[in-house]
Amino acid sequence: MTEQSLAQLLEAAPRSLVIADIGAAYLGETPPYQPLMDLDLVARLIAIDADPRQTERLQAKWGEVAEVIACVVADGRNHTLHICPEGSGMTSLLEPDPEALAFFNLFPKFGAVERTEQVATHRLDDLWEVPRIDFLKMDIQGAELMVLRNGWSKLADCVAIQTEVSFVTLYKGQPTFAAIDIELRQHGFIPHRFRQVKSWPIAPTVRNNDPRLPFHQLLEGDIVYIRDIVHPATLTSEQIGKLALMAHHMLNSPDLAARCILVLQARGKLPEGTIDRYYGLLR
Repeated sequence: MTEQSLAQLLEAAPRSLVIADIGAAYLGETPPYQPLMDLDLVARLIAIDADPRQTERLQAKWGEVAEVIACVVADGRNHTLHICPEGSGMTSLLEPDPEALAFFNLFPKFGAVERTEQVATHRLDDLWEVPRIDFLKMDIQGAELMVLRNGWSKLADCVAIQTEVSFVTLYKGQPTFAAIDIELRQHGFIPHRFRQVKSWPIAPTVRNNDPRLPFHQLLEGDIVYIRDIVHPATLTSEQIGKLALMAHHMLNSPDLAARCILVLQARGKLPEGTIDRYYGLLR
């Protein structure tokens, strides 16, 4: 199957997707939307990060391909930013919880607050630079629920959201996985897949002399939610077509892409036999 085949099958226009990455810090990893970028299916990529050091790295990585915005996205209020060691990934608008940190090996060091700053935050809905979003990725250390609750206008057409969720919260007042799940379900999303699930060893036990090597305790994960394709009447045909592209090229979910194609075919948006051609391309 050639990489452009699905877009051609769906008669999708190139550069049709709008992606926002909040907490876009570039630490050398490949972002989940990279395949969509490589296939020229992204109209706009907005990379948002509060750390000026990270925004410089993002500009160096993406060049003119992305619009890099340096700001803190949350609820539009002033907050105290708790700055933890660079590279720890734990700098947050929320205060680290010493008891929770002490439950895990190494986390008292990772979550040590070096200093605090007062910062003004911005609501996603108030960022004029950001259009309506098709795919949102978030990794912002506990502020995810604030972003969602203050961003549903920008997310009105969104078909997929990847967010970090916590099974054991490391910050005071941090929303749990359950709270994120309830919010997303209330706005028409269902869980699709975990990108990763991270476990961490409970202190003070160390396995094979490696304090990072876990047994079974869950810590956090990156989960993808999609619009409720189980009940497709709530989605426009354009949304379903975009979800099909993401399912195939980004989520490695050909069954989801096939279901989207079947719905579009039933609506008369794709010719009869399109699903058979898709299965043929997969083979």
